[in-house]
Amino acid sequence: MTTAMGAALRRIQVGTALSAFGNGFTVPFTFIYVSQVRGLGAGTAGVVLATFAVAALFVLPFTGRVIDQRGPVPVAVVGTVLAAAGSLGLGLSGSEPVVIAAAGALGAGIAVVQPSLATMIVWCSTTATRSRAFATQFFLNNLGLGLGGLLGGLLVDTAHPASFIRLFAIEAAMFLVLGAVIATVRMPHAPQVDGAVRSDGAASGGWRLLLGDRAMVMVSVLGFVMFFACYGQFESGLSAFAVEVTRISPTTLGVALAANTAVIVLAQFVVLRLVEQRRRSRVIAAVGLVWTVAWLVAGASGLVHGSHAMAVAAIISTYALFGLGEAMLAPTVAPLVADLAPARMVGQYNSAFALVKQLALALGPAVGGLMAGAGAYGAYIVMLVLCSLAISVTALRMGRHLTLLQDSPHLAAARVVARSAPRLPAGTDTDTTVDVVVDSAQAKDLDLDLDLDSRVTAAADPAARIPAAPVGATAEARPEPAATVSR
Repeated sequence: MTTAMGAALRRIQVGTALSAFGNGFTVPFTFIYVSQVRGLGAGTAGVVLATFAVAALFVLPFTGRVIDQRGPVPVAVVGTVLAAAGSLGLGLSGSEPVVIAAAGALGAGIAVVQPSLATMIVWCSTTATRSRAFATQFFLNNLGLGLGGLLGGLLVDTAHPASFIRLFAIEAAMFLVLGAVIATVRMPHAPQVDGAVRSDGAASGGWRLLLGDRAMVMVSVLGFVMFFACYGQFESGLSAFAVEVTRISPTTLGVALAANTAVIVLAQFVVLRLVEQRRRSRVIAAVGLVWTVAWLVAGASGLVHGSHAMAVAAIISTYALFGLGEAMLAPTVAPLVADLAPARMVGQYNSAFALVKQLALALGPAVGGLMAGAGAYGAYIVMLVLCSLAISVTALRMGRHLTLLQDSPHLAAARVVARSAPRLPAGTDTDTTVDVVVDSAQAKDLDLDLDLDSRVTAAADPAARIPAAPVGATAEARPEPAATVSR
């Protein structure tokens, strides 16, 4: 099973990378293509970009339930075909209604594919491997987008509309390749959600059960603030601040965006090694602090009037710090959503989080653009500093509502053995002990409080660890554990 899961996961990751590569060909040029090359104006281009978000908001509330009922593979394949049709339609259409309709198909298709892929990754991973799986997906996404954008910039020519058609055709082809790869993946028969709170009747609870999950609600609130205060500002308020207040050129802004991608690509697996042995709630809280510093540095760049070089360096550092925070979130938030989900609601939990993300990505640019248009840049920086601090506070509060395994997935490496004495005649005293075997580093990181009666062994030799499942205990002998572990 493990080998099959690994092979399926590798195919999913390769398909994801190819899709991101194709997407990178068109993302930076869609606005220019609609407004200038097709001559439909900036207003129509804005409507096209808004249609992406609206289409996603329309389909996501239903996507999760279908994924849980039909499985992620057929849903993902349908999404790739829809996205390919929308991409090709954008390249070939020249009238406003057709362009908007094609944008809707592309946005809906991508919105369907994302939670389907996330669910497939969950099914093909375990609590112990899930963080690395999502970090790899995030790395490949950014690498694909960066390479696609670079090659797209070399191929595109505003004087020749055919060059743009070529870009959209490449994107459509990559979506179809993703669909073909996914269709050949042999998925496990059951989702591997080891840390989830399982419930056989979970699917019937639907949105009511999800909204009653306080930990998931707090994760969703965190997700909204994170996407609003970071991703939602890249192409609106932050870029306007950089150009209007810091006075950098559009070319330099492109360098800053490249610095963001470079930090993610170069630092992702270094960051992964640093955060995968830490509590998720504390990692997310640390991201809030990193982004607080980023926004303060951005604000300072507008106050440095004597040295343009320092102002430019500050803006580039801002984008780089955002990239560092994104690299910390990749192995943290998406796996946490999966581990919170009951086994039969993984698709619905992933879709709910994607819906929150889309809401933030729709409102973030709108709010940032309005404040930039009003020239309220001081209030803008203060608002986003407060948002970043709110991420830290909310993350720490959320940690109180997580189980030990949900907050600290590396605890899955700890080995717990329950040992009981054989059943003895009535009236005979029994002596039941529990050995808790943990790494000393894990015990220190988790701040474990252990009762004096417990027997705790720090296993210096990994070979000494014993399988995690309780062994030796029978249905007739159910002793009370002698060790209690609390956070």
